[in-house]
Amino acid sequence: MAAKSDKTKSDKTKSDKTKSANTKSDNTRSDRPPDRLSNDPRSPYYEADAFKRDVGIRFKGVEKTNVSEYCVSEGWVRVQVGKTKDRYGNPLAIKLTGPVEAYFKDEKK
Repeated sequence: MAAKSDKTKSDKTKSDKTKSANTKSDNTRSDRPPDRLSNDPRSPYYEADAFKRDVGIRFKGVEKTNVSEYCVSEGWVRVQVGKTKDRYGNPLAIKLTGPVEAYFKDEKK
């Protein structure tokens, strides 16, 4: 019986360490934009807090203002194609691959 309680205690300690590691990464992450972000509220990659700080995107060294979604680690952006709409009424977008750099336009206060 004592072995079970020791095992449970060590499992709790491991989960506490994991939780503290996650909070540290959340604090450092607030200085950089998320790795992947979408401006569609239905997307799992939508983060309203990031949009409050005005995220800027540089794709292949050029500032892009029509980006609807990006992923820095995978190296792609989705950009809107003019005023064209798809059959559901959403803006039509194409996926472009290349080096992506995301940054906050304003300094954190």
